[in-house]
Amino acid sequence: MSQTVELPRVAGPNEGLGGRWKVIVRNDSHNTFDHVATTLARVIPGVTLEQGYAFADRIHNGGLAIVWSGHREAAEHYWEMLRAAGLTMAPLEQS
Repeated sequence: MSQTVELPRVAGPNEGLGGRWKVIVRNDSHNTFDHVATTLARVIPGVTLEQGYAFADRIHNGGLAIVWSGHREAAEHYWEMLRAAGLTMAPLEQS
């Protein structure tokens, strides 16, 4: 007869792949508002061009903005796509 042994949890409920991860874009001197806004609208699901411009304004005036948060795998995907498009990215942060 086999027996199931439950191992103790090593990580907390918001650690590892779970939890919410923040994708943060930083202000820089080489990207235009248009590029930031259109890139965000193209990459981040549900972000309209108008919302992209609002993010660009927050990034410019505040130095950075959280443009998406959610599961780590998706956060890594969006982070990489934004970086590949030339945006200045902060490291992923866990909420």
